[in-house]
Amino acid sequence: MRVISRFRRRSEEERTGSMTVMEHLEELRHRLIIAIIAVALGSIVGWFLYDPFMRLILEPYCDFVTSHPDLAPAEGCRLNFLGIVDGLVVKLKIVLYLGVVVPFIVSATVLFLMGAVFAYVTLPKALDFLLGFAGEFAVPLITFDRYVGFVTLVTLAFGLSFLFPVVLVFLEAVHILSPRLLSSWRRWAILGIAIFSAVITPSSDPYTMMAMMIPMYLFYEGSIIIGRMMKR
Repeated sequence: MRVISRFRRRSEEERTGSMTVMEHLEELRHRLIIAIIAVALGSIVGWFLYDPFMRLILEPYCDFVTSHPDLAPAEGCRLNFLGIVDGLVVKLKIVLYLGVVVPFIVSATVLFLMGAVFAYVTLPKALDFLLGFAGEFAVPLITFDRYVGFVTLVTLAFGLSFLFPVVLVFLEAVHILSPRLLSSWRRWAILGIAIFSAVITPSSDPYTMMAMMIPMYLFYEGSIIIGRMMKR
């Protein structure tokens, strides 16, 4: 009961703007502690998800190696690492990445997961376009850290872009944007989405860009419809 009473008093102080600087700092410290604990717990889960995660993201590259034996390295679809500690560093990065992403997906929205699925679906096409671009004159040497970094960036780019409608609907809910205003911005929105997709996709190949542009535009139209429903 004391915790509930404190939470209600804090919420009332935040609404009225009567919190002091020290109380704001205490609130920030409290939220940071909760965030660190959440990431730590998620990282524990991520440690056990490391092996299936690596098998999952390596599958598109293994498919490419199988279908392009002339470009395949001698070690098959296994990746390389150059430094002694690179394997440890990359594994810790993946565990931390999973520690952040897993709770976010569970607690925030299914849209991030949809974006990650889209990224995984477009990954074979992106690899085929990028790795086969040099033709038979060069053989790619894919290292462990660069492949994992590439897949991570693509997944994050798609996941964050799929949160686009959440931001728009929130801005509509607090009356910063309106469905009428979004409708009038449609042409500029298409141009902005195209530029955003070209910049944020690490591969910049046409397959990945189109796979990001089309859902984002559909989300833009969907946010207009949801905004009109909320207004009614």
